[in-house]
Amino acid sequence: MGKLENKVAVITGANSGIGLASAKLFLQEGAKVVISGRRVEALEEATKDLEGDYITVVADVSKDEDNKRLIDESVAKYGNIDILFLNAGVAPPTPTTDVTADHYNEVFDINVKGPILATKEALPHINDGGTILFTNSIVHQKGFDGLGVYSASKGALRAYARVLTSELKSRGIRVNSIAPGPIDTPIYGKMGLPQEVVEDMGKGFAESVPLGRFGTSEEIANTALFLASDDASYINGIELEVDGGLSQI
Repeated sequence: MGKLENKVAVITGANSGIGLASAKLFLQEGAKVVISGRRVEALEEATKDLEGDYITVVADVSKDEDNKRLIDESVAKYGNIDILFLNAGVAPPTPTTDVTADHYNEVFDINVKGPILATKEALPHINDGGTILFTNSIVHQKGFDGLGVYSASKGALRAYARVLTSELKSRGIRVNSIAPGPIDTPIYGKMGLPQEVVEDMGKGFAESVPLGRFGTSEEIANTALFLASDDASYINGIELEVDGGLSQI
């Protein structure tokens, strides 16, 4: 029997990277999975070879109505929810001198408003004893040039998760966050930077990690599985750094 046998998991940002790796692993462990992303073509491509009990839902987490529809469709298919994994996020770099309202709104709408609204919509349908996971980042613990707004968004999400942990204690719902360091995911290709700049930035990140490399989406998925399963039944309210030691030295 898998660690998530017959559990219902909803995962945002699941058409690539950490979300897709987690969806695959959760399915292997017996979960019924709602795989969500904002691009229908990407969802279709990502799930064409998946096996298991799952549905896909096209939803842009920056849109209020899409967060509601994501939960409505999940509940219509599977009933209540056991695992809500709010993973979708963006990290476009912008120096402080170049920050615009549009940049701020894009980052905060996806990284903060989306998870908060999805949580609100999902809470009536999350089983007591269930779990909520956030993909956060170590960026709010250290200062990375050009990532001020992104860092602020992740700091806000961490603060929200603390309050949520307290508010849900009477229902036994565990709330935890994963804070990846440099992970080899498509998010770097979505920063709007020239490829050589991305490669140089990646090399610099890898050299600063004590383990000397990027992590993989699968390593984050393994962490998500642990936190979502009964193996982590007494772990609540934490932010777990999965970064090869980068944030610790």
